Amino acid sequence: MLAAAARIILRYRFVTLIVLLSLTGFMAYMASFVKLSYEGAKILPPSDPTYSEYLKFKQKFGEDGTVMVIGFKSDSIWQQSVLADWYDLSANIRAIEGIQEVISISRAFHVVRNDSLHKLDFKPLLDHRPETQAEADSLRERIGRLPFYEGLLYNPETKVTLMAITLDQTKLNTKSRIDIVAHVKELSEKFAAANKVDLHYSGLPYIRTAVSQKILTEMKMFMALAIFVTAFILFIFFRSFSAVLFPMLVVIFGVIFSFGTLVLFGFKITILTSLIAPLIIVIGIPNCILLLNKYQQEYANHGNKVKALARSIYKIGVSTFFANVTTSIGFLVFAFTQSDVLIEFGIIAAINVMITYLISLIFIPIVFSYLSTPSPRQIRHLERKTLNTILDTIDHWVHAYRPRIYITVIVIVIVSVYGMLKITTVGYVVDDLPKKDIIYRDLKFFESNFRGVLPFEVTIDTHKERGALELKTLYKINRVQKLLANYKEFSEPVSIAEGIKFSYQGLNDNNPKYYIIPNIQELARLSGYATDAKGNSRMFKSIIDSTKQTTRISFQVSDIGSIKMKALLAEIRPRIDSILDPKEYDVKLTGNSIIFLKNNDYLLINLKESIFLAILLIGSVMFFLFMSVRMVVIALIPSMTPLLLTAAMMGYFDIALKPSTILIFSIAFGIASDGTMYFLTKYRQELRKHGGSISKTVSLAIQETGPSMIYTAVILFSGFFIFTASSFGGTSALGILISITLLIAMFSNLVFLPTLLLSLEKRIITRAFMKEPLFSVFDEDIDVELDSLEVRSEETNS
Repeated sequence: MLAAAARIILRYRFVTLIVLLSLTGFMAYMASFVKLSYEGAKILPPSDPTYSEYLKFKQKFGEDGTVMVIGFKSDSIWQQSVLADWYDLSANIRAIEGIQEVISISRAFHVVRNDSLHKLDFKPLLDHRPETQAEADSLRERIGRLPFYEGLLYNPETKVTLMAITLDQTKLNTKSRIDIVAHVKELSEKFAAANKVDLHYSGLPYIRTAVSQKILTEMKMFMALAIFVTAFILFIFFRSFSAVLFPMLVVIFGVIFSFGTLVLFGFKITILTSLIAPLIIVIGIPNCILLLNKYQQEYANHGNKVKALARSIYKIGVSTFFANVTTSIGFLVFAFTQSDVLIEFGIIAAINVMITYLISLIFIPIVFSYLSTPSPRQIRHLERKTLNTILDTIDHWVHAYRPRIYITVIVIVIVSVYGMLKITTVGYVVDDLPKKDIIYRDLKFFESNFRGVLPFEVTIDTHKERGALELKTLYKINRVQKLLANYKEFSEPVSIAEGIKFSYQGLNDNNPKYYIIPNIQELARLSGYATDAKGNSRMFKSIIDSTKQTTRISFQVSDIGSIKMKALLAEIRPRIDSILDPKEYDVKLTGNSIIFLKNNDYLLINLKESIFLAILLIGSVMFFLFMSVRMVVIALIPSMTPLLLTAAMMGYFDIALKPSTILIFSIAFGIASDGTMYFLTKYRQELRKHGGSISKTVSLAIQETGPSMIYTAVILFSGFFIFTASSFGGTSALGILISITLLIAMFSNLVFLPTLLLSLEKRIITRAFMKEPLFSVFDEDIDVELDSLEVRSEETNS
């Protein structure tokens, strides 16, 4: 099959090249339409009960993650000049298109009883820019008498003030959000510079915007680093400009195809799909290395360029095909997780790994058929004494020191299993950011002064119209609020009970002692004032539904991590049920913070399953190739051993198991299996050629595959190591751990795998490899009929 492919590629090289370049041009055009995702990651399926409940909440009350907050710590806010600038800043931000509302101490409201119209009016505490210190002092005194705002807009103990900015829901998950947030920051920084204060920014809209911008910046950085690092290493290996340029063109074509397929599938760039381009560069280069190495080896043997190119296609094509299949499977298993963000990543990565393989198999032989033959200087690396000495040493080890190798592996496994038991499973909303990152530090600023900025919602369905306004319900809601006030993780609440208390205080001339739930007579009196007040609906519209049956208590919660959050929910849920009887009220705990917790658990379960699925599928590919269960076991053991060591490192170095780090295992296993497939494919070819001599075959396989495996390992190690430059902790950990895993996998495939082959009975190995394989068509060892090729070595030498 591949011999025929070699004939077609080289005979019709010009047409094939034009077709490839045309397809690349089309995909480049499609790639120009690629867009960045501005939404939160869609991880849970709509059928999930927790997510379904959250969708119902959003349908009834709107988005819960629409508020961006700005704050600073200074008592200077009560100086006339600073307060006036804060007033201007609030007004200017409110005027930005896409801003729905701005609440701050300079835009706070109070309730005024209007006896003439028998209604309650909501009026601003400041109806104009403060011009005197007396006006600033008056505002300080009046807002101090309104308990509703304490803990929401200011903290008198720490002297921190806050501005809450609500974004228009229609702009929240669009590109407009970036411009809105940038405009807000621009205006805010002018205020900070003029008044010499340090501003802090947080809230989900800000966090998502800052993270999406980091993703875009890092994607470009990783692509540049990947190209530079791989090009540098290629030049060190081959000492040839052409051996650097054309492999780099192959992976650049692969990157173009990856962006093009994103658009064709209707996907956008997310934190995961942003990694695909540099991954394609890193994973695609080894295909080129193997082809070039084989081409130069063949040319050094017989001096016929066309014959060398043809042989490199059909001999390397088979091993790289199955190697890329296993790598592709390592990504494809994410498509079975039912999580949109992982499905998109898995599908696009898997498809483009195979596309890049095909590009390399076509482009490299065609281009080098037009170039001059390799010079002695360019093939000198095949005779490097250091590399040959290393391979001779490995060959000696596997033949002479097998017991020592087994003892070493057993010790590593025991140490690894112990380390695995130390792994913790925990996730934070911003745990992928380092503690020194400004986003993380600002989040902690608001947590320390206002207890948090992550939405936590308690919805209460009373099962009857106007049930949420019944006195007993209001009392119960107030009791729930007092209960959660005992937990430092929860901020001050916003609820119908707080709104009633705020209105009742206004009814009584804003006397602080009336910030309470009124009795039934006073509630009736308050209701009489509130009935005809159209302006009052602003306060209650977002916290109670139109039938007054369902209401919500809105908290902000600290980013305490998935383990503590689970324990907290397990503790407060029965206590809430003891107040709001489940027989009478349907109470749900929801919000972005709950969804994140559920996302974390869901991903961990599904990604664990994906690891086992990867092992099963890759094992099936190996069985498909070798038609022997014993050989599947032999092939899987060297590929899985490095994963045990990786898991141990996570345990010993306290790297938590979370969605961003558990990705490592499926990806690393798929790539690590490449070397195994490459070695065993070559081993089978040599075994059939040399009549079943296992010792001689192992030695030949080590010498033949060793250089390319070492070159590939260096490229992969260096390529994945660039991800350590990421500001996202998960991406950085992915880079470190996969780099180390693949380096260990190289030693495992060059040392441990040959040792296993030598230790098994000759009868088993010979029977497994000497019989006709299912894919014997890929195992051809014939010369391409050079006479049938229109490409002649004389022409290609010109």
